[in-house]
Amino acid sequence: QWYRKAPPLNVSILVAAVVIFLLVLHHNFLGLSDLLKRELTDSNPLGLQPIDFIPAAPQRLTDERNDKEISVVIAASDERLGGAIAAMNSIYRNTRSNVVFYIVTLNDTVDHLRLWLTNTALKNLRYQILNFDPRVLEGKVQADPQKADSIKPLTFARFYLPSLVPHAEKAIYVDDDIIVQDDILELYNTPLKPGHAAAFSDDCDSTTNKVAVRGAGNQYNYIGFLDYKKETIRKLAMKANTCSFNPGVFVANLTEWKLQNITKQLEKWMTLNVAEELYSRTLAGSITTPPLLIVFYKQHSSIDPLWNVRHLGSNAGKRYSPQFVKAAKLLHWNGHFKPWGRTASYAEVWEKWYVPDPTGKFSLIRRHPEAYEAK
Repeated sequence: QWYRKAPPLNVSILVAAVVIFLLVLHHNFLGLSDLLKRELTDSNPLGLQPIDFIPAAPQRLTDERNDKEISVVIAASDERLGGAIAAMNSIYRNTRSNVVFYIVTLNDTVDHLRLWLTNTALKNLRYQILNFDPRVLEGKVQADPQKADSIKPLTFARFYLPSLVPHAEKAIYVDDDIIVQDDILELYNTPLKPGHAAAFSDDCDSTTNKVAVRGAGNQYNYIGFLDYKKETIRKLAMKANTCSFNPGVFVANLTEWKLQNITKQLEKWMTLNVAEELYSRTLAGSITTPPLLIVFYKQHSSIDPLWNVRHLGSNAGKRYSPQFVKAAKLLHWNGHFKPWGRTASYAEVWEKWYVPDPTGKFSLIRRHPEAYEAK
């Protein structure tokens, strides 16, 4: 009789053991989940903190796109937010690739940016908002007392790419004053030579007019950006007439960037400039390009010139023909005349990609209201 009752007892013990095992497993899974969440949300030492992320891809692209993520980094300051919005929209509308935008901004811009992205046709963008802490620049840049707001912290975000997209092997950086007219995948696939951490567009390429600057230098060579009277610069033995490059659009190999400690190298030259004033005075306000020119001297690859057609913002006149502008893969309004502000060449091309601000804070009406109202 005892033998016949034993099997039910063993089954009960077995069931209890399975239940306990499942409870322990569930508890451990929750603990791991919490740990991963902390890993994703904690600020890193640079103060670059992920604020939100929208992982869902647009349904219309799910079956057609290349699943490999294309990381695009762009800075978005409040006074230029419309530029960043138009740039992202032009990239998004011209590709079927899995593009994720890493939008670097400051705390006071986050709410405005999020509203603009979630309450317009851009709601399906995949993006991550990163808060940039200006304190990382302490001791590395020096404000000009004669110029209000002479330091724009977000212009240095490109120096910290591995911290912005730590999981990526490769990334594209673009300024906010650009419009893309072709598939960004082509730019992403730019071949980089072994040992090169980045590919830029050289300022001596055939599509860019040489822009003379009053003073000793020109905007298309090294002497236009660096003070060759300083011994520290002369010791580098960099030829003064070497073509400079434009850092407003570039492709980065982040594996090489980290191996070569590019960020630390850039910070070194920023700090030295504070102590010795190594940058040329002929290009007042250009404090982002010089350290890049030094670190990447003859150590960078080249992108197709049509992927950075520049100087559309240098003056209000039309530098290029309409046919050439139409053929350009990327248009860049670097210079003082931005297409969302003062009159700029081919502003109507930029405006095709602009998405109106749902909050009404950013307006184009001050430029040519009659054209805007007619739309």
